[in-house]
Amino acid sequence: MAGTGTLTPPLLIALASYTSWTVLFLFGHIRDFFRKNVLGMPTASNSATAKKEGYAPIRQDYEDFYTRRMYYRIHDCFNRPICSAPDAWIDVMERTPVNGQKPLLPTGRTLRCLNLASYNYLGFAAQDPYCTPRVKQALQESGVASCSSRMDAGTTARHVELERLVADFLGKEAAITCGMGFATNSAFLPLLAGKGSLIISDSLNHASIVAGVRGSGAKVKVFQHNNPEHLEAVLRSSIAEGQPRSGRAWKKVVVVVEGIYSMEGEMVKLREIVEVKKKYKAYLYLDEAHSIGALGASGRGVCEQLGVDTADVDVMMGTFTKSFGSCGGYIAGSRALVDYICTNSPANLYATAMSPTAVEMVISALHVMTGRDGSSRGLAKIAQLHDNSNFFRRGLLELGFNVLGDWDSPVMPVMVFCPAKLPAVSREMLKCGIAMVVVGFPATPLLTARARVCISAAHSRQELEFALDMFRVLRDKCLLAYGHKQHINGHVNGDATHLIKA
Repeated sequence: MAGTGTLTPPLLIALASYTSWTVLFLFGHIRDFFRKNVLGMPTASNSATAKKEGYAPIRQDYEDFYTRRMYYRIHDCFNRPICSAPDAWIDVMERTPVNGQKPLLPTGRTLRCLNLASYNYLGFAAQDPYCTPRVKQALQESGVASCSSRMDAGTTARHVELERLVADFLGKEAAITCGMGFATNSAFLPLLAGKGSLIISDSLNHASIVAGVRGSGAKVKVFQHNNPEHLEAVLRSSIAEGQPRSGRAWKKVVVVVEGIYSMEGEMVKLREIVEVKKKYKAYLYLDEAHSIGALGASGRGVCEQLGVDTADVDVMMGTFTKSFGSCGGYIAGSRALVDYICTNSPANLYATAMSPTAVEMVISALHVMTGRDGSSRGLAKIAQLHDNSNFFRRGLLELGFNVLGDWDSPVMPVMVFCPAKLPAVSREMLKCGIAMVVVGFPATPLLTARARVCISAAHSRQELEFALDMFRVLRDKCLLAYGHKQHINGHVNGDATHLIKA
């Protein structure tokens, strides 16, 4: 793993994690045995409501085992509802304590927490002096929803304007929008490759990419995460061997990567991957869900950050759900590509178009970022985000945490490793007034549990210092100082070099 951290846990932590997980697994099966055979209580698949005469159970016991015996022990750490805008501070709704498999009910009270969980990178998701009035105006003029697909009656002047702005912003001929970020990958990717084509995907690509790739019908191969050398080896052997059984040449080869990997906080090695894809005449699909708006001096993403010409990226995908404070996503590329997607994608033909208010939010955010609002607030926000991200990453490293990712990245996974520590981390930080996401198995491998910090331009230096003080307390309580001193010092010194270059 490149960047400032490592995915490899200490040996004792790995052994302790496997031991505790094995014990939990065994006790879960013992409890299921007594529940079914001694107490005579129904399980999920043989209950009266779940089983009908002549019907197979809608889900099997083993499919429900993890939820029943693992997840419900700590389900208060997930799906926490909020009742405010996702600004620097949020109001988290308090819920009843964990009580077996009973639902967690709101108590009516709220907790005011520093928000280190939302993807509100540039702070547009809350009130903004330029964006908010224009969104309200769009609501009055065009209503809440389009109530139609783009091909029917869902296209407005705002949709056309947004797609023009996105294409100009990225230096592409054209762009097309989609009402959902996940669907931008899962619905548009299958159009780019089919039977007889080859897709080579990064091993840690997002679930939306995995869904899109699976739906394409193309042959799929995976290369080691962010490893251009292994990508080249896979490309070379795949082109030499050709299609399975027939040996025919591939109709096309598409390489799929992300700008910032959301669970690693790491930037793609775009320069090297572009060189490889040019060498083997493959197409490159770049998912910039987390990098657009957050990287580069003007927010134009990982291409600007790493000095890569957008002309070298064939298909540029991104979402409006992070830096732009809205919803939906886009594909940008050649006019021929966009026209093909427009006339063939079910997401464009049948799905409801982005709401006019969401579209206006993105347009207004782009105006601020490009200075069309008559101010320099956009550039100041982007610079503030980079400054906040590097300050907080340096602080976590100096505290001894194992932090994944690269400098300037607003996504900072803090390695916990041991799954048993995840609920303690989540609950302790909530008590301290910090809202933070924790991620574990099955979303990640068993030994790579982590807490994920997302930094915003809306955070002040004082707020980030408060968060670091709480992390210091957490480190001592949960024994999370997994970073090696020599490794940490090297990266902290590397940050100084990075800042001088910037």
